[in-house]
Formats: sequence, structure tokens, C-alpha cells
Amino acid sequence: MLSLNEYIQVFIGIMAIFSPLSAIPIFISLTATSSQEDKNQTAKTVALAAGIAGIVSVWIGEYILLFFGISIAAFKIAGGILLLLMSINMLNAEIPKAKHTKNELEEAKNTSKEIAIVPLAIPLIAGPGAISTIIIFSQKSHSFMHLIIMSLIITTLALYIWGILRMSTYINKKLGITGINVVSRVMGLLLASISVQFIISGLTLVFPFLTK
Repeated sequence: MLSLNEYIQVFIGIMAIFSPLSAIPIFISLTATSSQEDKNQTAKTVALAAGIAGIVSVWIGEYILLFFGISIAAFKIAGGILLLLMSINMLNAEIPKAKHTKNELEEAKNTSKEIAIVPLAIPLIAGPGAISTIIIFSQKSHSFMHLIIMSLIITTLALYIWGILRMSTYINKKLGITGINVVSRVMGLLLASISVQFIISGLTLVFPFLTK
């Protein structure tokens, strides 16, 4: 198991990459013609789907890597590069391009019943970067209790996502685009730091002499 401070860092790191605040403009756009009840249900489904994706990554992420013969060092470097690219988008107040495409959003507008899963939950919130981050953090300890704590962290963040999306209209009115962009940039800065640490950690595993 990790120390309390390390679990706090894990919580903040995953929260930064999930970043439901940056998804608010798209959530509002895709649910513009929905009733408040439908919006609330969509928010619930998004949180549930993102939470399930996260918990599945915690428990079987390592086995997926083993199946494809991917070392944790290689995954840390690749994941770090992906997160760094995403953090640059967030620092520029843009939705990371790895999370969606214009065609996906256009298609989602025409399939309103499915938008909660795709693209809102996956890949907008629980995208490649989030999955990579969760798998890497899950590898920090191989104890059963560590996986339980990781699952609790993901569950807590799923509730956070649900709450943020339920209040999306209110938050959008209070913060406005500028306020949301400020939060996105702060989260992007945190994410950039985490991504660099992932890359450094992966490189030291591949080239042990770098630690000397």
C-alpha cells in the first residue's frame, strides 16, 4: 500500500485527467434539447460508465498489458507522452483532441440516447489518458488493499463527475467560459507535471543508470 500523501496525489492526478468541468460546454450542447430529467439521467449514466471504465482498468489493466507483452516502463513513457500532449491542449483551453473528433460530436447529436456512453463518458471523460493514468497508478503497489483503495477513489470521482454534470447549467452560468477555461488550465498544469513524472519514471526503469 501507499502512504496517505501518495493516495491524495493519486486522487488529485486522476481528478485532473477526468476533468468533467472541461466537458460541460459539450455536455450542454449535446443535451440542449433534453428535459432536465433527461439531463440528470444522462449525467448519472456518464458518471456510471466512466466509473466502470476506471474500475475495470484498476483490476485488469495489468493483465491487458501482460497479454500484449507491454512492459510497465514502456506504458509509463507512452502514457506520459499522451498525457503531456493532452495537458498542452488543456493549457490552451482546448478539449484534448485525443478525446473526440468533430465527426464523433456531430454523430452524437443525432443519437441523443447514446451520448451518455459515447462520446461523453468514453472517450471525453474516461479517455485514453485517463485509462493510462489509472493503470499506471494501480501498478504502484500489488497489494489487494491498494486495488480496493483505488476502486474507492474511482467511485468517489464518479460521484464528483455526476455532481458536476448535474449542475452543469448552473456552473456554466456562474463561471462562464473564462472561468471554466481557468480551471481547465490549472488542471492542465497539474497534468503536465504528472505526465513528465511518468516519463521520467519509465526512462529510469529502462535506463537504470539515469538514477545514479
